[in-house]
Amino acid sequence: MIEFQQASKSYRSAGQDSAALQPLDLRIEAGEVFGIIGHSGAGKSTLLRLINRLEQVSGGRVLVDGEDVTALDADGLRALRRRVGMIFQHFNLLSSKTVAANIAFPLELAGVARAQVSARVDELLARVGLNDQAHKYPAQLSGGQKQRVGIARALATGPKILLCDEATSALDPQTTASVLQLLDGINRELGLTIVLITHEMDVIRRVCDRVAVLDAGALVESGPVGEVFLHPRHSTTRRFVAEAEHLDEGELHRDMAAVPGRILRLSFFGEKTYEPLLGRVARESGVDYNILAGRIDRIKDTPYGQLTVSLVGGDAELALAAFARAGVHVEEVRR
Repeated sequence: MIEFQQASKSYRSAGQDSAALQPLDLRIEAGEVFGIIGHSGAGKSTLLRLINRLEQVSGGRVLVDGEDVTALDADGLRALRRRVGMIFQHFNLLSSKTVAANIAFPLELAGVARAQVSARVDELLARVGLNDQAHKYPAQLSGGQKQRVGIARALATGPKILLCDEATSALDPQTTASVLQLLDGINRELGLTIVLITHEMDVIRRVCDRVAVLDAGALVESGPVGEVFLHPRHSTTRRFVAEAEHLDEGELHRDMAAVPGRILRLSFFGEKTYEPLLGRVARESGVDYNILAGRIDRIKDTPYGQLTVSLVGGDAELALAAFARAGVHVEEVRR
């Protein structure tokens, strides 16, 4: 478990303190995939680097499995960093070493015997699907392959926590999907806690269990991904969700101005996503409906749907009651 207790970070510049992170409390449970999202400069990387003390807090504490990271001496810090692997946006591979040698490097630094290093490297190459790339150099690899090497290297010492610093932002969409699938498999099979920072809500949706939203160094929203994604409360979160859904909220609201009737946003989660609910409610209440916008997709393993509809005629209150009984979340956009 990782816990931030009123953790903050400031930098001193030109004789003044500039806050990168406002004091925040946050708890990341063991074995979950936890996402941290925010725009550039929001404090995401700073927050991540407090965990393995690449950055030192200015105030508060950071605990990893109950151990106060902020109070560790040099030996304690080395031990912590063997338990915490890190994956970087731009791979940070050693260009003069082969794939196998890059993966072996942290094991050699830890003083692991050569035979054990070789066996461990072979195991990790198989896990990330690069058995046939062992003797190539980073310059000969694609971006996705480089990131897989970075993941294998981060796993080399058998960490319990994996920190991902914008691990997919330099990759194309198809490669991003394959890397996220790999991280998801690692989480499930090894039980690692994964902390992933990104500026894309779609990355959060695909792989994370819970999410925290940062804005200008402040924690503005957090919770299960399904709840935050489908019912965002803060304006920053709503912008991220709109980008992920490819919605232009302003354009949608302008279009809705000419649409008659009451306008609702309906959120379905789980198996309810596939139930023929709209037709049934229309028959029961006598309303006609028009779908203005919508999407059906998945949040990690769970299907979800979100529809913006207008209701005309019939008994709208009866329709609302029917949606509530069916466990559908209803947000009334316009009466």
